[in-house]
Amino acid sequence: MGKGPLSFRRLSSIRRRKKGSSVKDDPNQSSNPSSPPPPSPINAGGSVAAGTTGKAKKKAGGARLWMRFDRTGAMEVVECDKSTIIKRSSVPARDLRILGPVFSHSSNILAREKAIVVNLEVIKAIVTAEEVLLLDPLRPEVLPFIDRLKQQFPQTNALEATPNVQSFDPEAGEGLQSELPFEFQVLEMALEVVCSIVDTSVASLETDAWPVLDELTKNVSTENLEYVRSLKSNLTRLLARVQKVRDELEHLLDDNEDMADLYLTRKWNQNQQAEALLEGTVSVAPPHNSSNLYRLTSNRSASMVTSNMDEDDVEDLEMLLEAYFMQLDGMRNKILTVREYIDDTEDYVNIQLDNQRNQLIQLQLILTMASFAITAETLLASLFGMNIPCPLYNIHGIFWYFVWSITAFCFVLFMVVFGYARWKKLLGS
Repeated sequence: MGKGPLSFRRLSSIRRRKKGSSVKDDPNQSSNPSSPPPPSPINAGGSVAAGTTGKAKKKAGGARLWMRFDRTGAMEVVECDKSTIIKRSSVPARDLRILGPVFSHSSNILAREKAIVVNLEVIKAIVTAEEVLLLDPLRPEVLPFIDRLKQQFPQTNALEATPNVQSFDPEAGEGLQSELPFEFQVLEMALEVVCSIVDTSVASLETDAWPVLDELTKNVSTENLEYVRSLKSNLTRLLARVQKVRDELEHLLDDNEDMADLYLTRKWNQNQQAEALLEGTVSVAPPHNSSNLYRLTSNRSASMVTSNMDEDDVEDLEMLLEAYFMQLDGMRNKILTVREYIDDTEDYVNIQLDNQRNQLIQLQLILTMASFAITAETLLASLFGMNIPCPLYNIHGIFWYFVWSITAFCFVLFMVVFGYARWKKLLGS
């Protein structure tokens, strides 16, 4: 998915090369690190290797299994309770409920002050500017995402991963800016894994759908109808999954403020710049002017932050989300095409059944007309079968003449009724 024609990395690298000259001349790049320092390991929850102690704590405190993966490639699997995760990621407790089993079928990408809460299909994680906290990392569906993280962020030394502020090279800054921030790389990998899972499900659905539907058009049986019913149920569930992820991306694309809130690394850099500017101004200011300088510095830092929050700031994220939105939209169109084919097949089967039903009704009408003619003949035979004296009984050989006469009369009666039904178009040609 990330390497397809809609991959964001190609588009981002092309656009960044156009901005290379402006990056080289940016004085802030040489005085502030472009990414936060690597985080410290989680110590509160205890490692999984702790054995029975960790299991007992999980039962007692409601701890769940989390995996911490930072931008230096360091990884650890721990059992943490909600309070530990809240303190480390600075997210409200209600966001952890979104990652719980109650909202397991929903799709959300929520921007917070220092983290991004991601709930996309099987990917349930909290992404910060330094690390990603992944819930239930031992599930088989989550392993491809972990492998992508290991490939994207190979384990390195923390000192090598931290930018050297004193010896910052402008040429290196250009290459650094050509890459996405850590949180966006993690978000892209999550979307890539989700799109891969959904695309596999859509391909499997298409592979199973066409033979079953073709067989149903040839033979309308209970077994084939049961297959189509199961296929339609799977299609409805898959369409709901794709629609939820697509709607979440569409919601983000429609709101620039929400996309701007997802820039965690940029917000960290702006906070660092504001703090450095504040410390530098306060250190040289007289004591009696400290309050005025504080307000002045706050206004300058706020204006600096506001000036950077223009429309171009969300262009990278918009291109990333737009690429995967188009992929999900294409999958949705495939599912809708299969559903339309199922609907067309059902209409065709209903037409076949209606035609057979009409044929049965016509046959029933013909049999009813024949029964009416035979009933008339039976009535005449019953009248002459009564034990009442009649002169016709004394005529020799009159029986066969009478039988053939009433039979011919009944046949003529049947043809008259049949012709009337054809005239009224009650019977087909």
